[in-house]
Amino acid sequence: MKTLLSWSSGKDAAYTLHRLNLSGNKPDLLFTTVNKDFQRVSMHGIRIKLLEKQADSSGIPLYQIPLSKDVDMKSYNQIMEKHLNELKKQGFNSAVFGDIFLEDLKIFRIKQLKKINFSAKFPLWGENSRELALKIINSGIKAIVVSINASKLDKSFAGRNYDIDFLNDLPENVDWCGENGEFHSFVYDSPDFKYPIDFTIGEKTFRSYKPCSDSDRNSYKKNASNTNKKWDTGFWYVDLIPNE
Repeated sequence: MKTLLSWSSGKDAAYTLHRLNLSGNKPDLLFTTVNKDFQRVSMHGIRIKLLEKQADSSGIPLYQIPLSKDVDMKSYNQIMEKHLNELKKQGFNSAVFGDIFLEDLKIFRIKQLKKINFSAKFPLWGENSRELALKIINSGIKAIVVSINASKLDKSFAGRNYDIDFLNDLPENVDWCGENGEFHSFVYDSPDFKYPIDFTIGEKTFRSYKPCSDSDRNSYKKNASNTNKKWDTGFWYVDLIPNE
């Protein structure tokens, strides 16, 4: 049977791919959600052209799921189930994720996939994120930080390379892998790429987000109904322009 890798375009996904390749378990497909309104990768904000270059360089087919910028959680789950059922007909039955320690998210993924008899695998699960960050850098994976949570980091962190200097400059409350959504990255080179992705750094843009409905607040968390935490979040994005 076939395996797909949840591909965000960032460092965790790239290191998961690296681990899979080293173990002889190269995935059959890269699976990515994209914002169809902006033609960019969801959350990371990078252009689809760069995502496609990553897939080409990895030598693995890319499967894109277009989502509206206003999609709510109920619709999201329905869309994902529809696409995964289509892939199931093509022989897929396993999904791999680069999650590290968000237990509620892991449980949510397993529960949703179980509905369609898909298994879920988490090769990086439970690793110390500081040690993992160093392993990612030392593996030869090269990434640039493309979005940051404005409540956690100032905009100067957007557009920086994900390297030792970046890690050392992070505040104490920010996870070195950005596992809590503090920042997102784009991998432009990797031992698993045939060639590096060439781009030019463009302008920085600030965007704020709100939940589409009350049920979307911390939607996969067990105690979501009890949280009073403000959901509204602002992000700084840096535009990466592909060089032809």
